[in-house]
Amino acid sequence: MRYMPHTATERKEMLARVGVKSIDDLFADIPEEARLTDLLDLPLHESEMVVEKNFRTLAAKNLSPYSTPCFLGAGAYQHHVPSVADHIIQRSEFLTAYTPYQPEISQGTLQALFEFQTQVALITGMEVANASMYDGATSCAEAVLMACRVTRRKKAVISGNLHPHYRDVTRTTLQFTEFETIDLPTAAAGIENFDDHINSDIACVVVQNPDFFGRIQDLTALADKCHEAGVLLVVVVNEVVSLGAIKSPGEMGADIVAGEGQSIGVPLSYGGPYVGLLATRQKFVRQMPGRLCGQTVDQDGKRGFVLTLSTREQHIRREKATSNICTNAGLCSLAFTIHMSLLGEAGFTKLASLNHSQAVTLAEKLEAIDGVSLLNDTFFNEFTLRLPANAAEIVEKLATKGVLGGVPVSRLIPKEPDMANLLLVAATETCSTADMDDFVVALKEVLGC
Repeated sequence: MRYMPHTATERKEMLARVGVKSIDDLFADIPEEARLTDLLDLPLHESEMVVEKNFRTLAAKNLSPYSTPCFLGAGAYQHHVPSVADHIIQRSEFLTAYTPYQPEISQGTLQALFEFQTQVALITGMEVANASMYDGATSCAEAVLMACRVTRRKKAVISGNLHPHYRDVTRTTLQFTEFETIDLPTAAAGIENFDDHINSDIACVVVQNPDFFGRIQDLTALADKCHEAGVLLVVVVNEVVSLGAIKSPGEMGADIVAGEGQSIGVPLSYGGPYVGLLATRQKFVRQMPGRLCGQTVDQDGKRGFVLTLSTREQHIRREKATSNICTNAGLCSLAFTIHMSLLGEAGFTKLASLNHSQAVTLAEKLEAIDGVSLLNDTFFNEFTLRLPANAAEIVEKLATKGVLGGVPVSRLIPKEPDMANLLLVAATETCSTADMDDFVVALKEVLGC
């Protein structure tokens, strides 16, 4: 009863109120074959020393991207994070500050968030950015909800070349709302045509740049077509370093930018926590989800920081909340801000240039292998290869040779047979010439060249 304070009678009353007969009915959406029928096969208790040893043994079975040539991407990228970033985020004034409800004692946290917003607005080419979201996928979903509120329309057109995880999260978020998505088919080998889907019923068009396959596009013409029909253009960026090399979404006419900031300051960490980005035009700021920190002056004329906008359920009436995002990704956004500050504008541009150069070099090396071809020739630091055999099987064989050789497209788009031989490959500043050569040698061996 210490951990389950409700009585059997109380639980029965609650179940009756929500309209189910048992607790098991609450899990009806989970396929029966995926549910646990018994406890996991684990010892009930062990000493701390034994548990630590077991975890170290399990961890040793992993092929770490930090100890082997790594060319993984598909929305999560290995970049070098300066050690000073980790040192600063662990300072007590940052580590213990939970949430900036009281501005008079949260000035450091608020200023860090203000700087973060400024950096995100600058690199995305937008006028205002919020204090961060959970990750890129939820940021994308929130951008669609925001566009529907702004336009008072109920349909969103989703690019077939948007990252599959972002598409899934957006659909899941919208499924119990009055809004809906129009999902276009995947177009791995060509440019999508949105003309037939842009009309007065559409709230927004969502595209990714670079797209899921690594292709870079100029979205200016698409933005113009959208605006002629009163449709907002939402641009998703899941490799934020690309913004140091290519035209920003704002320059191309985007109305809302949703993105993943993991590449700056945040390590891979087995998939999280990451930091979502969301930026928009000033005229849409009242419909922007999450928090917005602002700069002001106190009664003595000294600079200070406050929560200028916080249209969340914790702050205003629930029916007027613009988001159920309960907080911003504070520590990760701080790491982002520190890393970006260390880079500066020139460093950010140089980092982007280095990433692109590494990817071009690797693409040329891999394309020279018999049977291997490049799917698209306009890319930043990630590209798609067409292999002469099943990409998933090849990746497993590469791993046995100590090379993390990319992400099979079929892993994320499993139901389309023409994706089976496609491989997403990313090359960042962490990839050395020796790493690339190891990849080439291993791939030749696997393919029997």
